Amino acid sequence: MTLNTPDALARHADDAMALLTSHADAHVRMAPPRRAFLAQSAAGLGIGYALAAGEVAAQTAIKTPSEGLTVGEVMIDVGGHKMPVYRAAPAGKTNLPVVLVISEIFGVHEYIADTARRFARAGYMALAPELFGRQGDASSYGEIAKLVAEVINKVPDAQVVGDCQAALAWAKANGGDTKRVGVTGFCWGGRQTWLLNAAIPEIKAGVAWYGRLLGSTNPLQPSHPVDHVAKLNGPVLGLYGEKDPGIPLSTVDQMKAALAQGNAAAKKSEFVIYPDAPHAFHADYRPSFRKEAAEDGWKRCLAWFVANGVV
Repeated sequence: MTLNTPDALARHADDAMALLTSHADAHVRMAPPRRAFLAQSAAGLGIGYALAAGEVAAQTAIKTPSEGLTVGEVMIDVGGHKMPVYRAAPAGKTNLPVVLVISEIFGVHEYIADTARRFARAGYMALAPELFGRQGDASSYGEIAKLVAEVINKVPDAQVVGDCQAALAWAKANGGDTKRVGVTGFCWGGRQTWLLNAAIPEIKAGVAWYGRLLGSTNPLQPSHPVDHVAKLNGPVLGLYGEKDPGIPLSTVDQMKAALAQGNAAAKKSEFVIYPDAPHAFHADYRPSFRKEAAEDGWKRCLAWFVANGVV
């Protein structure tokens, strides 16, 4: 299989364009020392920020404390591959509802780990699997285009499903209640949120943050969310930005029309479009962050899970 064809190199062009554009935002930002980025590879998941994510907006980056939580990296065997997963859960508690937290193209760095801790503080076992490990170390790349071409484009959708199923099996054996499962994801993970919802029966609801909805296909990504409206296992809440250059509102409209013709879960799905919000408006460590939209989206996310049985 050839992975360097024009189609292969372009398959995540929308995500890459949106991410690159958000770097041009005019917000004041401060870059941390390079060693802060590199710490993730040396010390495990959720430590430091990925290189390709660029300069960190230190004044807005949220730091959720871990007191009262069980947090850190666990290793899950998936057919001989040792998959790192960042786990955050209320300490000493069992029978917990489970939320899969699916990362952006940067992998499970500090922002994703912090988001997992926020879910844990809301009473969930949050699992953020590192889904790029077989293809490379997403945190070590300094250029988005190179990261996309050499790692992200080579991740099969089917592999993501299998890895997340393995994470849920681990959760079931370690204090999680897999009868109450939600999934949420950002950018690349937003697209995967829709796909995982359709592929994994245990998932009761999803919250997709600015994930692509349609596009060209290839052997590794043979379909897109718009193709799965008859298969959703639970309703999905889509949180999208009006000014996202990589996800035109016309594609949201196409998805809405498809959902209206889908199954019961599809028809129950909803979108919220935030005026003037760019791509990655929830990413508090980046200049694309929009506090009002991010906070409103987070409240809606938690309420969506409660309303749809992930409690």
